[in-house]
Amino acid sequence: MAKSVDFLGSYVRRVIDDEIDVLFEQLPALLLDGPKGVGKTATATQRCRSVRRLDVASEREIVEADPAIIGRDPTPLLIDEWQRVPGVFDAVRRLVDHNPTGGRFLLTGSASTAQTHSGAGRITTLRMRPLCLTERRPPQHGVSFHELLAGTAAIEGRIELALADYTEEIVAGGFPAMRHLNGRPRDRQLDSYIDRIVDHDLPEAGFNVRRPATVLAWLRAYAAATATTTSWDKIRDAATSGTDDKPAKTTTQPYIELLTALRILDPLPAWIPSNNHLNALTGTPKHHLADPALAARLVRVGATRLLTGASPSASIARDGTFLGALFESLAAQSIRTLAQSCDARVSHLRTKGGRHEIDFIVETDDGVVAFEVKMSAAVNDAHVSHLHWLRNELGDDCIDMIVLNTGPEAYRRSDGVAVVPLAMLVQ
Repeated sequence: MAKSVDFLGSYVRRVIDDEIDVLFEQLPALLLDGPKGVGKTATATQRCRSVRRLDVASEREIVEADPAIIGRDPTPLLIDEWQRVPGVFDAVRRLVDHNPTGGRFLLTGSASTAQTHSGAGRITTLRMRPLCLTERRPPQHGVSFHELLAGTAAIEGRIELALADYTEEIVAGGFPAMRHLNGRPRDRQLDSYIDRIVDHDLPEAGFNVRRPATVLAWLRAYAAATATTTSWDKIRDAATSGTDDKPAKTTTQPYIELLTALRILDPLPAWIPSNNHLNALTGTPKHHLADPALAARLVRVGATRLLTGASPSASIARDGTFLGALFESLAAQSIRTLAQSCDARVSHLRTKGGRHEIDFIVETDDGVVAFEVKMSAAVNDAHVSHLHWLRNELGDDCIDMIVLNTGPEAYRRSDGVAVVPLAMLVQ
């Protein structure tokens, strides 16, 4: 049985820790970039001798007066919430230019719209997302993502998670500080997180929120579009359904840009292959929020209603249930976290007209691994038809074909497709 990890105790290593350990040994400055509450500070603190917390007014005042003062601090130095004092970014850049020794600076924070000089070649950015499933519930026996990309994975093992368990993980979310909560306290914390985005984070990023209810309505419509390629116009229409007072595109475009910069929106790009004959592919991204728990909370559906097939009130067209969309978003969280640890790129595939669709294309220098996500304990031939189409198109460039599902056991079908319970996917 995969048991939940206690994040209230001592530090629990994350998938990204291995990546940081390798890179920080030689690179002078790393920036952990991600939405608030994903554990960036806790992860960075594990490897720093000194800390500058720029969300503390007294600390911020000192660094604002003289950003270069950080050069006197013992290294490794953590600069927490760096975007509160944009000038500190340039100070780090200059210090790295002077001394490019590895392991000197860790910066944490959400992306800022403030103008800074490029940190290219000096400051390396790493994306940090909420807890993926293997970080929340490490299985006793897993299927290695790294070995899947190498074509050497052993497809075997069992796990005792059913659909109800996955649904609970969807609504529980991957924010470490909320993992001990359940029921109404957890709901209130998620509500507070969402409200703070509108009332604090957007204004801090320079956006004047004149009508918070309008921004929240847009976010709810976006949440309803989870795991779809719904157009921005349709999301805007769904946000203002039943009223003629629709905001202009020039009003909603800043929502998209700033919420993406704050890593609240986490769209999955469309695959653009560079070395094969595939054509007629769409370039539209799939919509995902930073965590499927935010999507569930925005549209006000809990685990019980999701399991009965409840859908958002917003008029967003989709194939399948909303629970299926959230399960795909949960899979996106794991796949993108694990792929980053392998230096792989993740996208989705959809041909024009929607004749062929594949949920996730994970691309390495050696080829691609294709993932379909099915909210089902059993996998049939219809579930794998698009995978076989892609295999026929790519030939040896297709390393493996995987269906991630809610079943109890990992196995390989006679047609070569691997079936892996989502919770068994490990680093």
